[in-house]
Amino acid sequence: MNKTWRNSLALLASILVMGACAPGANTVSDRDPVDYVNPYMGNISHLLVPTFPTVHLPNSMLRVYPERADFTGDRLGGLPVIVTNHRERSAFNICPYQGAESGLKPVIAYSYDQERIRPYRYQVYLDEAGIEVDYAPSHQSAVYALSFERQEPVYLVLNSRNGKLEVEGNAVSGYQYIDKKTKVFLYAETEQEPERIGVVSDGSINYEAKSVEGTNAAIALCFGKSTQRLGIRYGISFISAEQAQKNLKREIAAYDVDVAAKVARSTWNEALGKIKVQGGTEDEKAVFYTSLYRCYERPICLSEDGRYYSAFDGQVHEDDGRPFYTDDWIWDTYRATHPLRVLIDSDRENDIINSFLLMAEQMGTNWMPTFPEVTGDTRRMNSNHAVATVIDGYRKGLRGFDLDKAYIACKKGIEEKTLIPWSAAPAGWLDDFYKEHGYIPALRPGEKETVPNVSVWEKRQPIAVTLGTSYDEWCLSQIAQELGKTDEADYYLRRSYNYRNVFNSETGFFHPKDKDGRFIYPLDYRYDGGLGARDYYDENNGYIYRWDVQHNIGDLVSLIGGNERFTQALDSMFNTPLGMSKWQFYSTLPDHTGNVGMFSMANEPSLHIPYLYNYAGKPWMTQKRIRTLLNQWFRNDLMGVPGDEDGGGMSAFVVFSQLGFYPVTPGFPVYNIGSPMFTDAKIDLGNGKVFEIRANHASPENKYVQSVKLNGVELDQPWFSHKDIAGGGVLEIEMGPRANKVWGLGAPPPSADKMPE
Repeated sequence: MNKTWRNSLALLASILVMGACAPGANTVSDRDPVDYVNPYMGNISHLLVPTFPTVHLPNSMLRVYPERADFTGDRLGGLPVIVTNHRERSAFNICPYQGAESGLKPVIAYSYDQERIRPYRYQVYLDEAGIEVDYAPSHQSAVYALSFERQEPVYLVLNSRNGKLEVEGNAVSGYQYIDKKTKVFLYAETEQEPERIGVVSDGSINYEAKSVEGTNAAIALCFGKSTQRLGIRYGISFISAEQAQKNLKREIAAYDVDVAAKVARSTWNEALGKIKVQGGTEDEKAVFYTSLYRCYERPICLSEDGRYYSAFDGQVHEDDGRPFYTDDWIWDTYRATHPLRVLIDSDRENDIINSFLLMAEQMGTNWMPTFPEVTGDTRRMNSNHAVATVIDGYRKGLRGFDLDKAYIACKKGIEEKTLIPWSAAPAGWLDDFYKEHGYIPALRPGEKETVPNVSVWEKRQPIAVTLGTSYDEWCLSQIAQELGKTDEADYYLRRSYNYRNVFNSETGFFHPKDKDGRFIYPLDYRYDGGLGARDYYDENNGYIYRWDVQHNIGDLVSLIGGNERFTQALDSMFNTPLGMSKWQFYSTLPDHTGNVGMFSMANEPSLHIPYLYNYAGKPWMTQKRIRTLLNQWFRNDLMGVPGDEDGGGMSAFVVFSQLGFYPVTPGFPVYNIGSPMFTDAKIDLGNGKVFEIRANHASPENKYVQSVKLNGVELDQPWFSHKDIAGGGVLEIEMGPRANKVWGLGAPPPSADKMPE
C-alpha cells in the first residue's frame, strides 16, 4: 500500500475517532484553503473551453465533472463515474429514474438546479425528476446518495458506452474501452438489494438477461415504490473489475457521503495548505487557491495495491513501491507546473520523472514521452520537453531517478524520434535536414507537402519546432554536463543556438525559411501561417514566438539590438492592435485569445514573456505587466480564465506570479522576481523547511518593488537562486505605488553559457 492510500485511511480513522467536523466556511476568519477554491472559475470560455468543475483528490485516478455540453448546458447526461483523459473522455454513467418502465434509456437527460461543486463534493437537484444527488470521491472509488421525492418505482441504470456490464444481486461490474487496447473497469454496488435486475433494451428491461455488451450497454436495478434513499458506492480500475472491487473496499467502508467528503476535504486542505497566504483580497485568495487546485488535476496515479496498468506496453506491472503516474501534458506543464511541484511536492515529482523513464522502456524505443496519457503517449504538440523536467528537477536537488537513464531516453527522443509535430515516427528527411542545417524548412505558399507523417492539420510548425528543439538540446547539454560528458555537453550547447538560423535581423523576428535557406516573403507576423499559424508557428503568431528562446534570453536581447530595442519590442507586442475584427482574427488564431495587443495570455508559450523586462534593465515593467495581466484575465468568476487550462499549465503561472516569482527557464535553478500580491506567503518545502515571501505593504496600488532582501542580505537583482531558498529562507520585499526604476539593475537573470568554439 503506497503512502497516498495510507494517509487517506489515517485521516478517516482520525475523523471517526475524534468525531471532527470540517471547519465551517461562513466567515472569512475560519476559511480553510479548500474553502477558497471555486471549481466554476473559468467554466465559460472566451472562445475555447478553459476549465471544468472537477471533483477529485490531488493527482488521483478518479476524476468527475457534470456530464453536459458545456457550463451553460441545460441538461445533465446522467451522473458521472470517471473522466479518463481530462477534458476529453468519460466512462460509464449512472442514471436514477422514477416512473414507468417505458421511460428507461441507457442515458437519461436531466433538468437540474441547485448545483454545488467543491473539489471534494458534488451536489445537485434533478428538479423535473425530483431527485437529490450527493456525491464524494476517494482516489479510486466514490459514493453517491440519492434521495427520491415521489412514491413511484425507483430504477437505477448503469451504462457502459462501449463495453460490457453484468449484474448479480446488488453488484454491477464490467468495463468500457477507452481505445482499442485500454479498458477502464467498474465495480458498483447498492446499499439496498434490488427487487429485480436485468438489461435495458428499447425502453424496457429484459429480466432474463444478466449481462450485456456493445454500444450503450446498460443494466437496470429495480427498487420498490417505498424507496426514498438509495446509496451507491463504486470502485474503478485499469487492471480488472476484481481490482475495482478491491479499490472500493479499501477506500470506502460505508454508504456515507459525509464521511467520504470529510476525508476528501482534509486531503485537499493538506495539499493546498502547503502554501499559506495572508493579505490580499478574498477574491485574490480564491484565484490563488483555485489555481493551485488546478495544478493537481494531472498527472494521475495509476498504482492500485502495488500494481498498475500501462498503456505504453499494454501490460500490468508491479510498481515496486513507487507510484506510477501518467496523463501529463508536458508541452504545457514543463513550464511552471513541474517547477511548482519541485517546490511543494518533491517526492511526487521524483516519482513522476521516474514514471517517464518507465514509459520510455515500456514503449520499446526508450524515447522519452512527450504527451503521456492514460492511453499511452499521444505525442501531441511539438518538441520533447520532458528533458526540461529532468534537468530542472535534478538541478534543484531531486535525486529520485536515474540521471544516466534519463539522459539516454531524452537523447534518443530527440535524435531518433522525428521532430515532426504530433508524430511518433522514426526520424526522417526533415530531421536529417535539421541536423545538417540547424532549422526546420518551411513550405512556400502553394508548395505541396511531400514528407510522410506530416499532419495535414498540424503541419510542420517549422519555427516552433526549431526554437523548441534548440531549448531541448540546451537542456540535454546541461544533463550531459552534470554527467561529466564534456564533448556531448559542448555539442548540444552549440546546437542550442540553432534559433539563430531563423532569426531575421532586418525585422527582429524569427522568420520561416525554405529548404534553400531563403526567408519567405511576404509575411505578416500577426496573421500568416494558416489556421493556428501552423504553417510557420503553432497556435500563436510570430509575435509570441519572437520570445521563445527560454534558455538564452541574454543572446536574444543582443540579437534584437540591446536593452532599449528589446524592451521597445516587448512594448510593441503589447500595443500592436489586431488590425481586423475579433471574429476574423480568432477564426484564424482560435488559441491566441486573452489578447493585450499581440500578446496572448491564453496560451502557454506566452507565460514567461512578461518577465523578460527583467533581462533588459526594466524590472519595474515586469512588475506592472504581471499585475495588469493577473487582474485582467484571472478572476473569481465564470469567465476568469482566458484560455485552455491544461492541467496546471496555465494555473501554475498564476500561483507563481501571485506569490511574486517565476521560473522563466526550467533547467536554470533560478527564479525571476515579479510583483507579489500577498503581504505574506509561506511555502512548505518539506522536511520542516519553509520559504517565506514578505511583501510589505503589497496591495492593488502598491505593486512596485522598492527594495529586496534575501535571507537578510540586500538584493539588487531581479532574480534569486534555488539554492538560496532550498533550505528555507525569507524573501523580504518593500512594495510601493510608484516604480523604483533603479532597483534590480545589478545583474540580469542568467542565460545559456557562451557557445563553445
